Amino acid sequence: MTARRITKLAAGALAAALCAGLAGCEGRLPAVTAADGDQAAAAPDLTAAQERKLRGQILDVIKQADDAKDASGLAARLTGPSLAVRTSQIAVAQKTGQMDNKATIPDKIAQTVIPTDSGWPRTVFTITTTTDDQQSNRLLVLTQDSARENYKLWGLARLFQGAQLPNFAVPSIGSPMGTPKDAGLVATPEQAVERYADVLAKGDQSEFAADFADDDLRRTLAEQSAKVQQAMEANAGTQEQTFQVAPGQLKVMRSADGSDLVVAEIDSVWTRAAGEGRESLPASDAETALFGGGQATSTMKVTYVNIIALVVPPKDSGLKITAVGAERQPVKVEAV
Repeated sequence: MTARRITKLAAGALAAALCAGLAGCEGRLPAVTAADGDQAAAAPDLTAAQERKLRGQILDVIKQADDAKDASGLAARLTGPSLAVRTSQIAVAQKTGQMDNKATIPDKIAQTVIPTDSGWPRTVFTITTTTDDQQSNRLLVLTQDSARENYKLWGLARLFQGAQLPNFAVPSIGSPMGTPKDAGLVATPEQAVERYADVLAKGDQSEFAADFADDDLRRTLAEQSAKVQQAMEANAGTQEQTFQVAPGQLKVMRSADGSDLVVAEIDSVWTRAAGEGRESLPASDAETALFGGGQATSTMKVTYVNIIALVVPPKDSGLKITAVGAERQPVKVEAV
């Protein structure tokens, strides 16, 4: 077997492992609680029945796009990182002939978290059941930018195995939306996402590594990087992954226990350079499909959209920031 083939197989196997690592069994779902004080005084404008109806409309648009393998109509009901991810998943399906099963979104839910905030933009967090093949629950983030616009799916994260989410009030009571600069936490949501991106890039060498609990995404990325590096070094090649928080792409919901559930987009670029005289090839079926009939060179650059869900605990709680779910999808593959 050639060194080039070994490099491709190692990267491909690890990319597949990453998909499996993000599709674990059901974790611990948030409990619903009664509320008091200011939170109880502000009744939500959206009911659970309305959430079910609008979510059904969103899922209908997604199903139509999936069945037709045509992403042109998605923008009517998807936005932000979810639009980029689903568009890529459909582009891959056009090449492979079928949607990846990790793209499945159950139509039944375990809980919905409805905001008490009466203005716009407003956000709804909904947690689905597990899929029919026992993939993990999905955390859906639905947004409405103004009273005259449709709710759209902004974000989707597959919950990690054993993930523990905070407690939220029942839909009839509702929960307050948070902001990127919420105080009273171990870090503001904005800071937490920036620091997590640094940890993803640098691993244990990050100055913020000790602020975060271990999680499936970090663990899988570290294993992937280490093993691909072995193959690269055998061929005098190199690899680098950079992570950058997408400006303004962050949603926050405040929980009954004082923590924030934060969902954000972190974009990353994985650059792989093969040794002299060798070609750098796609590292997964999705990358292969997106690369299409491109002409390989010694260097390949792959852009990923990462949707990350973090629980940011209260200050002085003694708890670490914890990633509880993620979605990671290549959206662009190019030879450079």
